[in-house]
Amino acid sequence: MSGSDSPAPAPADPAGPAGPFTSGSSSRHPIPTVLVTGPSAAAREAAIGKALQYPATPRSDGAAVILEGLPDGNVMLEASDHLLISRIAPGCLCCAGNLVMRVTLNRLLRQRPARLFIGIADTTHLDQLRSWLSSAPYDQLLAFMPDLCS
Repeated sequence: MSGSDSPAPAPADPAGPAGPFTSGSSSRHPIPTVLVTGPSAAAREAAIGKALQYPATPRSDGAAVILEGLPDGNVMLEASDHLLISRIAPGCLCCAGNLVMRVTLNRLLRQRPARLFIGIADTTHLDQLRSWLSSAPYDQLLAFMPDLCS
């Protein structure tokens, strides 16, 4: 087979190899994802903490949280074996912060959490962010649940 006859390489999967997902299975289940909005980092963290107490999100299955912005003195969520927390600098996540958001999201998706929360400081471009997260490749990886407003 000559070089021109070889098949094109498959596009990179942002969630990484199959191992972190379902032990090599080709069927993947989208991760329930909740966009969390609120007036302050503390309010968003409190809303996520409360949501994590419900049986639908057992901490033993693992959850991941992306928080936009720095804590305002009261850290309400603590990372653990069952809770992954990533903080990213405040800024528009669909515009200037897109690369940071993409890298952070891809790293968390490799861990295959049972649920994902994304705390958003500014809702100005919330629809654009949701649209971006609903397009390839994330459309196959994330299942949006109703937004959580703190």
